[in-house]
Amino acid sequence: MGLVESAENFFDVQEHGSSFRTEILAGLTTFLTMSYIVVVNPSILTDQPNIPGTDGIAIAGMSPGEVQSMLAVVTIIAAATATFVMAIYANRPFAQAPGLGLNAFFAFTVVSALGVPWQTALAAVVVEGIIFIALTAIGAREYVIRLFPEPVKFAVGTGIGLFLAIIGLQAMGVVVDDAATLVTLGSVAADPVAIVSVLGLFFTFALYARDVPGSIIIGILVTTVAGWAVTAAGLVAPDAGLVAGSTAVQYDITPLAGAFLSGLGQVEAFTFALIVFTFFFVDFFDTAGTLVGVGQAGGFLDEDGNLPDIDKPLMADAIGTTVGGMLGTSTVTTYIESASGVEEGGRTGLTALTVAVLFVLSLAIVPLAAAIPLYASHIALVVIGVVMLRNVVDIDWNDFTQAVPAGMTILVMPFAYSIAYGIAAGIVSYPLVKLAAGKRDDVRLGHWVLAGAFVVYFVVRTGGVLAAQV
Repeated sequence: MGLVESAENFFDVQEHGSSFRTEILAGLTTFLTMSYIVVVNPSILTDQPNIPGTDGIAIAGMSPGEVQSMLAVVTIIAAATATFVMAIYANRPFAQAPGLGLNAFFAFTVVSALGVPWQTALAAVVVEGIIFIALTAIGAREYVIRLFPEPVKFAVGTGIGLFLAIIGLQAMGVVVDDAATLVTLGSVAADPVAIVSVLGLFFTFALYARDVPGSIIIGILVTTVAGWAVTAAGLVAPDAGLVAGSTAVQYDITPLAGAFLSGLGQVEAFTFALIVFTFFFVDFFDTAGTLVGVGQAGGFLDEDGNLPDIDKPLMADAIGTTVGGMLGTSTVTTYIESASGVEEGGRTGLTALTVAVLFVLSLAIVPLAAAIPLYASHIALVVIGVVMLRNVVDIDWNDFTQAVPAGMTILVMPFAYSIAYGIAAGIVSYPLVKLAAGKRDDVRLGHWVLAGAFVVYFVVRTGGVLAAQV
């Protein structure tokens, strides 16, 4: 029996109405549509020296370029590991990698806003992954899902989309701070970075609209080359910011791997618990929503709209998150881009295995990740942010008791620059507006417990009780 026949038998390819060739092409399609994460995740997680304060991972004695290339290696290993488990254990065509939104929460909320050491943030990721493994193993998924208000679940994706978009627009120089209005339009027509960024953004939008495989990574690369060409031609000054400051490459990840262990010794219990909770919440429901959405595209759902054996993909996600945190990256989740491979005919874990192998092969392009400037990589955040806005249609806006918690979740995330605060605002408002509307039967004890916990947190966090540096 040859390799092709063995693979088809192991993954039950023919039973799922597919073929070896179709599965490989589907895996290639999925990889191309999500390969941008190899560049974008390191750029978000790396502390940027041009931004005041600490907003990511910084390692003494190493340049941002070296840290970024280390994180690219970790991103690849985490994605390959999680997707491999998805392939072998779950036999589903779903790919995984460190999630956008979760990495922004890690860098901009936990490390930057809360002042939590990045090692402690990694410890929270590992703890979240272990909790996820335990809950998945005992089949507690349905109970956890029921505990959170439905409008908050539906609103999280849209809120994260807006959060990612404003981060991306800031890095591109399109949105800047303003003393009078907090934010305003930057000097787009006069700023070389903004000009190249906007052109690159609309080029990427055009590729995405035409369903070009790998449109985001192509857009990032073309924008980077354009910035380099403009600088090389002498049209702008070398220090205009169009070229990455450092292209140093570092494959040795030992400063990151195991760093979470030292973070466990710097834990402040209440803040740490909230961080773990937020990582868990966003990862859990983002993954569950993605699995159902992609499963629908592939015809995997049963008559009740549920994905059979969903605990297996969730376990792959949990293992990927735990391994990723141990190695040095933020939470791993299932990617909605998996739908592109499913639409190409991918039906089994052989598609996921193909993606995992391609991630391993992409270790060769780590030097490229270090050469991508921030404004170019953050084009992906705006594109994905726009795509995530479509989740808003699932909310029942005609029911004010649904609209309030959903609206608060969506609005607070970008304006407070925190995914955690957005989720908290939605959870606190849900039982209150339900009670006011006389719909107390819709509220369970768990809703009140969660709301009360978040009220306490808001008082502690904004009342000056809890110092920013923990």
